[in-house]
Amino acid sequence: MVYALDTNIVIHYLRNEPNVRRNFNNAVTQGDDIVIPQIVNYEMRRGFRIFPAPAKEAVYKELLLFPGFCNTARAESYFWSLAEEIYEDLYRKRLTVGELDILIAAVCLEKNYTLVTANTKDFENIKGLQFVNWVE
Repeated sequence: MVYALDTNIVIHYLRNEPNVRRNFNNAVTQGDDIVIPQIVNYEMRRGFRIFPAPAKEAVYKELLLFPGFCNTARAESYFWSLAEEIYEDLYRKRLTVGELDILIAAVCLEKNYTLVTANTKDFENIKGLQFVNWVE
């Protein structure tokens, strides 16, 4: 299985949240892959620019270098079409989801990743998206 980490999960990881760390370690032990979508990487890096946290940024950089497990997931051309479809579907249902969350969901759908998020309500109306909450 491939798990894609949402921004809130990375933040929980950096805060050393026990459930997130345990689930992360379990996934690694079981041979699952863990990726960070480029959109999440963007959110993390912009946050460090606005709210510098050198110690947490160092842990984040180590996380990105975690051998074989934490690579940034690149979006392909089909990704944009998926994002458009998600937006259209939600719009027609009169549901609001943040633009970056739509892009994160599109990466996960395109690559068949399971999204790891603490904000399941943000993603529950996106058809076909598999997600889990590692905080609970």
